[in-house]
Amino acid sequence: MSPSEPAAAGEPSAEVSAVAPRLRELRRRVGLTLEAAARAAALSPAHLSRLETGQRQPSLPMLLALARTYGTTVSELLGETVADRDAIVRAADMEPTRAGGWTYWQAGAQGRGMQALRVHVPYGAQGDIVRVHPGEEWLHVLKGRLRLRLGDTTHLLAPGDSAHFDSLTPHRIAAADQDGADLLFVHTLLQSPATALCLGPVTGHPTTGEPS
Repeated sequence: MSPSEPAAAGEPSAEVSAVAPRLRELRRRVGLTLEAAARAAALSPAHLSRLETGQRQPSLPMLLALARTYGTTVSELLGETVADRDAIVRAADMEPTRAGGWTYWQAGAQGRGMQALRVHVPYGAQGDIVRVHPGEEWLHVLKGRLRLRLGDTTHLLAPGDSAHFDSLTPHRIAAADQDGADLLFVHTLLQSPATALCLGPVTGHPTTGEPS
């Protein structure tokens, strides 16, 4: 099952149009066909094609999946730049970015072997789907409650709770309450397109994040 594809709403914005060519450029840079990249990111080829042509706006989960597939960061997909690889990231420099209802702030520099984000997960957001991919993920709940499904087990995480898991374990996160959840999120980046092809099929409900 692929992520749900929102209906078109007028002409694509300038921001979406700017992202589209970068998605296509990065895919070609790692030598993946449209079909292979779509399969690795749990998208349909038609949907990925629409993202690359600016006809659809990618959600944050889609951007994360594509960043892993291409061995890069969400920042690079969006064309954001960092002046240097300073070890310190100031709060004033963390500009919020919204995608698919999610809001996130870059909490780390580009060019590293992992990516750190501060994320607000809204309740019932699109993209709360099961994913399987190489790497590791760590998250820490700051506010609200988070429903984390790992394999066949669903965990309810409260503020102060953390999780650290192998991303080859089928996983899904979703806000458990109407006000959503805030979390710190760190994931390792794929280093080659070959490892991206280890991704498995997507299962579960694509919009609510509830277990099937």
